[in-house]
Amino acid sequence: MNAKHQYTLLQTDGAAKRGRLETVHGVIETPVFMNVGTQAAIKGAVDTMDLKAIGCQVQLSNTYHLHVRPGDELIRSLGGLHRFMNWQEPILTDSGGFQVFSLAAMRRIKEEGVTFQSHVDGRRIFMGPEESMKIQSNLGSTIAMAFDECIENPAPREYVVPSVERTTRWLLRSLEALEKFNAQDGTLNPDQLLFGINQGGVFEDLRRDHARTIRALDLPGYAIGGLAVGESHEQMYRIIEAVSPELPQNKPLYLMGVGLPENILEAVARGVDFFDCVLPARNGRHGHVFTSHGKINLHNKRFEKDERPIDPGCGCPACQNYSRAYLRHLFRAKEMLALRLCVLHNLWFYNHLMADIRLAIEQGRFNEFKSERLAAWSDTADA
Repeated sequence: MNAKHQYTLLQTDGAAKRGRLETVHGVIETPVFMNVGTQAAIKGAVDTMDLKAIGCQVQLSNTYHLHVRPGDELIRSLGGLHRFMNWQEPILTDSGGFQVFSLAAMRRIKEEGVTFQSHVDGRRIFMGPEESMKIQSNLGSTIAMAFDECIENPAPREYVVPSVERTTRWLLRSLEALEKFNAQDGTLNPDQLLFGINQGGVFEDLRRDHARTIRALDLPGYAIGGLAVGESHEQMYRIIEAVSPELPQNKPLYLMGVGLPENILEAVARGVDFFDCVLPARNGRHGHVFTSHGKINLHNKRFEKDERPIDPGCGCPACQNYSRAYLRHLFRAKEMLALRLCVLHNLWFYNHLMADIRLAIEQGRFNEFKSERLAAWSDTADA
């Protein structure tokens, strides 16, 4: 591994890991939640100064969306994504694979890559591993994700097997391409890391075999993809339990697109380090906010005269300054301030949940902490 990047496993508590990833853009303390700024912005009028204030360590942006608009070449010409959005801390860029398969119309998969229509203007675009790596290199992110095929769940085994094999070949091409871009003169981030992605649907044996195959590449980190796309929570946990032991413990493990606070606790208990999800920001924009006693809906009439903050123990700007009654009024009046304050609250909740998880692992009481939190969130009587 490049000396400028180092993952240190500081402590374990069962399968739960407390780690530290050093990067050229700063240190990431794990387990960590990555705040999702798909198009180089958090939806809900939250800026990068806000992200620092609420404890964000890593910001995630999307290769596909930024390639389509405003264009990765433009961002490169403006100094890269860090400078463009004024965020100097670590950034992870998704490869665009999920969006290609979920958003793009009339897609056609070949060994070379995928041809599809842009969801913005309908123009035809081709993206394969080399194109994805070039875009991510132009963005200059801290961590680039390998280009993979995201399949639907459930998918028949006869489709999943060749899909996983193709994802492996695409990973090898991604690795070769990124090494080439990192070595070029003028590359924005010559120390850009590549995380490989484990696929295999809900078939444990395919997942294990693929994990063993990609771990042989000795990559800086690994991800579990293709979950949180329709399978049950029990299936998701079963796949994590199958995959996690097959990947190196001394490398970060990223569960893509997950999820609910309870999902995070269960995944940490199974060895996961990195998380991302649009859910906290999306829920906040709709008035659904997380508290120490579970989630509440601020649109409910019972909050019309409620002078309490969203969560009395919370240190976010919304809870420090405004009441539930006021926030409910803002939503009913369709004021944008409602979205901003509730997104800030939910992201604060997630980032500080991760800090509490790290502390619990350090203290050797993670299982007790998990049980306490799950019990508290299931009782909304005091929320």
